Amino acid sequence: MTTLLGYARVSTSQQKLDIQTKALLAAGVREDRIFTDKASGKEAESREGLQRLLVRAEKGDTIVCTKLDRLGRSTADMISIIEDLHGRGVAVRFLDDGISTEGAMGKMVVTILAAVAQAERERIMERTNEGREEAKAKGVKFGPKVKVDHEGIKQAHAEGTGASAIAKQFGCSRQYVYKVLKEASERS
Repeated sequence: MTTLLGYARVSTSQQKLDIQTKALLAAGVREDRIFTDKASGKEAESREGLQRLLVRAEKGDTIVCTKLDRLGRSTADMISIIEDLHGRGVAVRFLDDGISTEGAMGKMVVTILAAVAQAERERIMERTNEGREEAKAKGVKFGPKVKVDHEGIKQAHAEGTGASAIAKQFGCSRQYVYKVLKEASERS
């Protein structure tokens, strides 16, 4: 026998869960099997209701939500949750969207959602790479910061070497040289 479990979420503590919980009850979910959160979807670890629901859900159960965006913080997150549940034999049904991973069409829905998640990940990578290339073109340097020899800078300055020459020698900016020298003078 399928056990219906409900999940409802609003983004702030001021919002009410009434509309979602009424829809879940009307769909046949028992009140004691409705898990709720009043938290932003971005903060998955603060969504205790979702965490309890995911632990509670067993093979053969169906999780019912009113809308897709109530379950995950992003499309990729929501699909990840659905794929995990599907792998455990737990179906997910979205009332307002008319989408379900139940029955013969369920596998197709999960496959389509997985394809959407993959496309979203690829688009994110594409945008990230475009931004990185644009930043490089503007002179932004990537990679670990080079550790500069502060003692060497102080010694070169003490020997009469100018800030520009020190910066060139140690691969840093003149401002950085002045910062190191200022910190050294404040300590002494």
